[in-house]
Amino acid sequence: MGLDSERLAKIFPDLCARPLLNEIEKVALHAKLPEGATICHQGQECTHLALVLKGSARVYQLAESGREITLYRVGPGEACILTASCIMSQRSFPAVAVCGAETEAALIPAARVDEWMGFFPRWRQFIWQLMADRLSHVLCLLEEVTFRRMDQRIGAYLLEKTGMQTTSHLSLTHQVIADDLGTSREVVSRILKDLQERGAVRLSRGQITVQRETLQKAMNQCD
Repeated sequence: MGLDSERLAKIFPDLCARPLLNEIEKVALHAKLPEGATICHQGQECTHLALVLKGSARVYQLAESGREITLYRVGPGEACILTASCIMSQRSFPAVAVCGAETEAALIPAARVDEWMGFFPRWRQFIWQLMADRLSHVLCLLEEVTFRRMDQRIGAYLLEKTGMQTTSHLSLTHQVIADDLGTSREVVSRILKDLQERGAVRLSRGQITVQRETLQKAMNQCD
């Protein structure tokens, strides 16, 4: 399925104004990237803003030690606010963005991203709302990293993941959890082993089965 204004309006209802949709359809590039593809490197100039139509992107910070921490993920109906802010401030991208799944996007040229802020109220509201949402998310992440122990963060992470699914089975490796939370795989493995001994999770290769009630009780005991 290609890029057209009807599809854009369905995925991006906040941009549903005919002049704006027509302009997006006219100037946007239609791109598809495979899972694992790098969208933007740290220090790279941002030449386009991707409006995600399908799939997801992970935006993360990479430390000198090689350790990663996920800042946020971008899904359908969203855009990377770091990219937008870099375009408008003419700064290089301060993180790394990769495709978490096969991703399809409409790429808006940088010149239009800035120009439309003055021309289209819907576009301006969309960008500012994304910025407010992401800032709130990053502040919560900062609070977690600063004030919560890693066992509490891993427990909350697993509860959140299972809360978004119909089953308690997660296809997750210890390294993925470590990268998302900004810690080492060894720390994650030790904490998961402890949770398994307490009956809160069951571990197998590439799989974690979460006993939500037991895990919640374990989390309450950690508070």
